[in-house]
Amino acid sequence: MNTNDKKRIVVIGGGFAGLNFIKHIDKKKFEVILVDKNNYHSFPPLFYQIASSGLEPGSICFPFRREFRKGRGRGASYVMGEVKNIDTSAKEVITEFERIGYDYLVIACGTTNNFFGNQTLVNDVFTVKSVSEAIRCRNEILYRLERASLTKDKELKRRLLSFVVIGGGATGVEVAGALGEMKRYIVPREYPGISQDDITIELLEGSDRLLGSMSEKSQKDALKYLGKLLVDVKLGHLLKEYSNDRITLDDGSTLTAGMVIWTAGITGVRIDLDSNLEPSRGGRWAVDGYNHIIGLDDNIYAIGDIALMCTDEYPKGHPQLAQVALQQGKNLAKNLNRGIFKTSFKYKDKGTMATVGRNLAVADIKHYHMSGFPAWAAWMMIHLLSILGMRNKISVLIDWIWAYFSYGTSLRLLLKMSRYPQKIDSF
Repeated sequence: MNTNDKKRIVVIGGGFAGLNFIKHIDKKKFEVILVDKNNYHSFPPLFYQIASSGLEPGSICFPFRREFRKGRGRGASYVMGEVKNIDTSAKEVITEFERIGYDYLVIACGTTNNFFGNQTLVNDVFTVKSVSEAIRCRNEILYRLERASLTKDKELKRRLLSFVVIGGGATGVEVAGALGEMKRYIVPREYPGISQDDITIELLEGSDRLLGSMSEKSQKDALKYLGKLLVDVKLGHLLKEYSNDRITLDDGSTLTAGMVIWTAGITGVRIDLDSNLEPSRGGRWAVDGYNHIIGLDDNIYAIGDIALMCTDEYPKGHPQLAQVALQQGKNLAKNLNRGIFKTSFKYKDKGTMATVGRNLAVADIKHYHMSGFPAWAAWMMIHLLSILGMRNKISVLIDWIWAYFSYGTSLRLLLKMSRYPQKIDSF
């Protein structure tokens, strides 16, 4: 229980929304506790670079406890735990370890993979929604390259080197582009036992265009850039079934797919409440203009990707982007600091961008479109500045510069898990 005079705010999730809220909330007025299953903040826009061996995981992750020792984070505290239930009547958050009381609750746990009811895919496809998933994806890609470089069996080699990316959003385009760069630049230099013709990279998108939320010019440029990187894009096709290294499409045709990387959809992380209220569309909590969850007590809020705020400008809710999460976190903190909710949230669109590969990117900034090297340079600068920690910024910059001039990286390490006593799970 809270034993001091401050009101306690419990924040569930230390992503963009939760962490930015904590940085702007007045720790002199509130006791702030962050609950997250990981003890670090990570940078999701660059998960695909971990998966493609472009960056090491430590370069885009930053420990919460260190962040809360200095600057705007000072004064907050971190508690490890995965929240499964919220007892709203007792005002307690329930993790696998303890019950944490709160006066105010901020749900900012973000999203997870959405397989649209096809649960058979859960154990068969690879995903890039977390650092651990990206590492698993990296290991599989490297294993397949190493194994294919040894075999003389043409059919086995074809199955090992057939990659299919599902979903033509920003993540899907970036993953496919990274694989294309490996096919075009890395394989000829480092894998003499593999021909470029042995590798197939296909991107499947159910609609008739890539990057559905971006401008038509960006969509066309992205399609052209993927072609340059030897990626075969198939628009207007949906995955119907995946088994035995083969994908069946909605039109009955099939593809060889030794490795499938799923980026096709997201849904809100599930948290159960002791009420009859259920999440709205996409597993998101419906909120009002102040991010208060509609139908719950006035002291429970949702921000970021998990929040669904429908307005005249965004009748289906705001896009699930980092900028929305950052701005909602800041706005909610300001309202709580004042003690009066008089400033409703209004999203300031700062633009959208996606990178396809080296010198190949697209950006829509208000009514202005950029592509090619200028967009790629802007993408690099914005993402570099957004990473937490000066050491991480320098590390990422060095890796990018080295890879740019040498077309190589020392990060293509196939790190296999070793066996160890599972004592960590016994407490």
